[in-house]
Amino acid sequence: MLTIFLQAQQQGGGSMMFIMMAVMLVGFYFLMLRPQMKKQKQEKNFQETIKPGARVVTTSGMHGKIVNVMEDGVIIETMSGKLKFERAAISREFTEARFGDKKAPAAKETPKENKVKEVAKEEKENVTVTDETETK
Repeated sequence: MLTIFLQAQQQGGGSMMFIMMAVMLVGFYFLMLRPQMKKQKQEKNFQETIKPGARVVTTSGMHGKIVNVMEDGVIIETMSGKLKFERAAISREFTEARFGDKKAPAAKETPKENKVKEVAKEEKENVTVTDETETK
C-alpha cells in the first residue's frame, strides 16, 4: 500500500505554492522589515541632528540636558553632574515641543458646559453636613 502511495503522480500545484510563498514574503517585508528600517533611519537622523540645549532621555532612562556635542559623543548635564555618552545612547528628545511639558491652553467652554458647572457648584454649596450624633 505504501508503494502505491509513493508511485502516485504529483499534482501540478507547484506554481500556486510558489506564488503564495512570494506573496507571504512581500507581506512580511511590508509589515515587519520596512517599518523597522524606517524607524532606524529616523533614529539615526535624530542622533545626527542633536543640538546643545535639548533635553534628552538615554537608552538607560537617564534624563538630562545636552551641554556639548562632539564628534565621538555628547556631554549631558544631569542633576548630579556632567556625563559623556555616545550618540547612540540617546533614545529620545524630551522637550516641550515633543511631549508638551507645559499645560495646554484651556479649551473654550460652551454655554451649556458653563451652565452645568454652575449647577454643580450651587449643589456643592447647598449640601449640608449632618452631625454625627444625629445619625446614631
